[in-house]
Amino acid sequence: MKNIPDPNLKFPMPGNENMTYIKPTVQNPNIIAGEFSYYSGSDFESRVTHFYDFCGDRLIIGKFCQIAAGVEFVMNGANHRMNTVTTFPFNIFPDWEEPAPPMSELPFKGDTVVGNDVWIGQNATILPGVHIGDGAIIGLNSVVASDVEPYTIVAGNPARLIRRRFDEELTELLLKLRWWDKPIAEIKELMPLLTDSDLSRVKCELRRIING
Repeated sequence: MKNIPDPNLKFPMPGNENMTYIKPTVQNPNIIAGEFSYYSGSDFESRVTHFYDFCGDRLIIGKFCQIAAGVEFVMNGANHRMNTVTTFPFNIFPDWEEPAPPMSELPFKGDTVVGNDVWIGQNATILPGVHIGDGAIIGLNSVVASDVEPYTIVAGNPARLIRRRFDEELTELLLKLRWWDKPIAEIKELMPLLTDSDLSRVKCELRRIING
């Protein structure tokens, strides 16, 4: 194998500093990114907003994700209480001398999780606590407010299902294969299959690989 892709490069395309691998560029320990996931920009961390330590939430991104320019991940710190008369957060402004409410009173939606091999289109917004399944595609300018199933295409505001990418059998085979977790050498061997547009042939080959 002549070339071995390096997941620790900040700029994987020589001479292009507007394409960065996420994992080696983020500093916040609550942003966890898998190998080879990239952002079409130079500062992914700036696209994760309302990320406050007191919330303790995490952004977890799988491997081989493709995140376009302008995508924003809105974290739990953006949420205001809606179980009180006012939504105004008096407690964050010291002059009001209002104690912070307990976490149980805040609209905390948990970690935001992006699966593997997910493509998120330009200027999409991912809201707090959303889980996006493996192989999903998010249309540009979408606002994703609820979970997205694996290998589906969603778009709009709020994002809704457009269609499933593959039939049920192929989806299940891909989820069993989990090609993104395999060693680089094995992924390279699988590339002709992963890039084959003849899905019937792909399905037959995956059956052979998985079922022996």
